[in-house]
Amino acid sequence: MGVLSVDLAFRRWSDVGIVLLERAPGGDGTIACEIFQWNDAGAVDANILAGRLNHLCGVRGVNVMMLDGPQAWKSRRNGLEHARVSERQLNTAAKTGLPGMVKPVTYRAFAEFCLDVYDGLCQRGWRRLDTLPQPGSPPQRVLVESYPYAAWKSLGLKPLPSKRRTKVSDLAEAFGALRTVAPLAVNRPPNHDQLQAIVGGLPGLALEERNAAGARIVGHPPRREEGHWREGFIVLPLRPMKPLGLRWLD
Repeated sequence: MGVLSVDLAFRRWSDVGIVLLERAPGGDGTIACEIFQWNDAGAVDANILAGRLNHLCGVRGVNVMMLDGPQAWKSRRNGLEHARVSERQLNTAAKTGLPGMVKPVTYRAFAEFCLDVYDGLCQRGWRRLDTLPQPGSPPQRVLVESYPYAAWKSLGLKPLPSKRRTKVSDLAEAFGALRTVAPLAVNRPPNHDQLQAIVGGLPGLALEERNAAGARIVGHPPRREEGHWREGFIVLPLRPMKPLGLRWLD
């Protein structure tokens, strides 16, 4: 069992960061990160991507998928003008408003692509995270929204710069800092998209392991409203503290 974490992109397949995180054998808490990359030509098709991610999870027995991208529009009744509750609480750079409305306007194509990926996965038996699984409950395939920028900050680390501003030295520094918090083992050096997927996927392990101390859940649960999905949680990792007994530091 593990967690598939995806840093979504829609212009090029090679920009989609895909990492499978799972506990390595041996019981020392190491997190094995298996990096995947698809280099198809052309723009990313949301339904094809959903099918590939679903297939990969089926082959590897994954029930928790983290996706870096909005899962829904804002509720008309959330008391905010331009954002979902989770976005306001985390002060995200982009906001999803009422259906079809985003800030900045250039974000709309990506936001709609992300919603299509979520919907494509739900058509294949997944569901947006709405309640925390209880110990002993049967496994369910859940989609969890991540936000890597806030994940770095939640761990007490400096966020990775934007992709176009990131140097190789920045990647090495950020990866080294992350490994001081969680013992990571990778099958190859991660690029920007893959490193964002790694940090964004860490709280998925806490959810999969029923470890409430390992994740922070922000926002309101997803729901249907006027024919559209609204709101939804964003889940962040929490910095391990030995008194809490988080398994990756045991």
